[in-house]
Amino acid sequence: MGILSWIVFGLVVGIIAKLLTPGRDPGGIIVTILLGIAGALLGGFIGRAMGFYGPSQPAGWLVSIGGAILLLLLYRLMVRRNV
Repeated sequence: MGILSWIVFGLVVGIIAKLLTPGRDPGGIIVTILLGIAGALLGGFIGRAMGFYGPSQPAGWLVSIGGAILLLLLYRLMVRRNV
């Protein structure tokens, strides 16, 4: 997967995670992309660690979205405490 594909995948996963997570978000589109990419990577790592995926198989959409939601919630907690 090329870098542009990761950015588009991260954007889609990040947007879906924002739509599924209620409340106001402190970040913009760049934060959405970064959280989506990081969530996809986190979901892929967790899926492979639990034996759901092999090393050459990409993580599923649901696990990627779950990872992005987890990171979004953690990001919200960190930003609220720093404000």
